[in-house]
Amino acid sequence: MNRSTDHVLVAGPTGPIEAALADLTATAPARLRPAVLIQVGLADAYARIDSPIGPLTVAWNGRGVSVVDAAEDDATFETRHRTVTGREAFATDALPPRLADAIARRLGGDRRVRIDLDLRGHSPFERDVWRKALEIPRGEVRPYGWVAAEIGRPRAVRAVGTALGHNPVPLIVPCHRVVRTDGSIGQYSLGGPGNKRTILRSEGLDPEGLEAQAAAGIRYTGSDTTRIVCLPTCRHARRTTDAHRVSFRSAQAATEAGYRPCRVCRPDSGAARAA
Repeated sequence: MNRSTDHVLVAGPTGPIEAALADLTATAPARLRPAVLIQVGLADAYARIDSPIGPLTVAWNGRGVSVVDAAEDDATFETRHRTVTGREAFATDALPPRLADAIARRLGGDRRVRIDLDLRGHSPFERDVWRKALEIPRGEVRPYGWVAAEIGRPRAVRAVGTALGHNPVPLIVPCHRVVRTDGSIGQYSLGGPGNKRTILRSEGLDPEGLEAQAAAGIRYTGSDTTRIVCLPTCRHARRTTDAHRVSFRSAQAATEAGYRPCRVCRPDSGAARAA
């Protein structure tokens, strides 16, 4: 389109419809701009929710949830949000009821509930790590090496830890359920290891007990009745009574003793074998 044609199009109304539109003088509501930007994903809305570690701020837009943060005030949150996403954030009184219900169900352990996530700007590797973390059941943990192996990158254990530290939607994507390969709890992006321990306790785990067990060299738990070996927090391992529980320092030791790996927790995945 040349410039003269463009000038003709914008010069003024040329028919009855254009003339009628030119006479419209109503001003759009002030709330229309942020609402439209939020819906198309060019800005976010945010509101507070309760959690095991206190109030959290959740941001979302028409594409999905984009940020979960423990900022103490709106100004701090908006600054952090802009740093992470590059977008404006507008405060609201509450999450949409459907989203609030879905998040509550997810935090309660329902992994089947759908929560759309807006993860623009993050790498395919990071998304693979976060998707794998979503598979870990409530009340269970997996080592970094397990995640690395499960996504087909067994040597990327350190990179997995970095990706989990960059998770923009903690709790919704439960990076708190991933621990160091040596059995220690490790760091946590949403307020540090203290908060990670609090969340794991709220899910029925004993973080200090897990670390003590790992320090004693117990990395795998088998049942002498089923001859199956699991990671210690697997639901099958936790059902095993003391009378039938057998502990192993390595997955290889369990295999040599005639135990086969659990199909649920897959303790033989990649780097987990060497733990």
